[in-house]
Amino acid sequence: MAQSIRVIGTGQLLELSARLRRAGHENIRASLQRRIRRAAEPLRNDLQDTIRGLDIRSQGRGSGKRGGPSPTTRPLRATIAEAIRISVRTGGNPGARVWVDRDRLPRDLRNMPNVINTGRIRHPVFGNRRRWAQQTATPLWWDKTVRAHQSRITREVERVVDDVRRRLE
Repeated sequence: MAQSIRVIGTGQLLELSARLRRAGHENIRASLQRRIRRAAEPLRNDLQDTIRGLDIRSQGRGSGKRGGPSPTTRPLRATIAEAIRISVRTGGNPGARVWVDRDRLPRDLRNMPNVINTGRIRHPVFGNRRRWAQQTATPLWWDKTVRAHQSRITREVERVVDDVRRRLE
């Protein structure tokens, strides 16, 4: 499932957020946000590169079947890649989040990141709901990419939190 990833240090970030509010250090808070975002950017970039280069194969046309150009000029993988976002919060529920912003996808593609992540894509042929085609993609593209980055991001956020905590003391 192409779900969002949240990087949180539970107690550490909550405690640090409260201390930042009490101290009123806006420049330290801005620095914290910027550094956490910077830690999450390689994951977002890698997710975007992964979906752009994802191999999607079809079963091919049977003999005697007609084909034609796609009825849309919208590039599927690039559209999904552009919808991958990062948000960083230092207030209540602090942390970083990398997710697919479904509002940035066309209405008919809003569930497509989840569908592609399963590895099996079924869709009507040129919108004809009586004829269906099946395509395959590398399954769990989102999950594998997130797993590859998770330990690095966790280490980076812990280091940032420790640096900010030292500056507040």
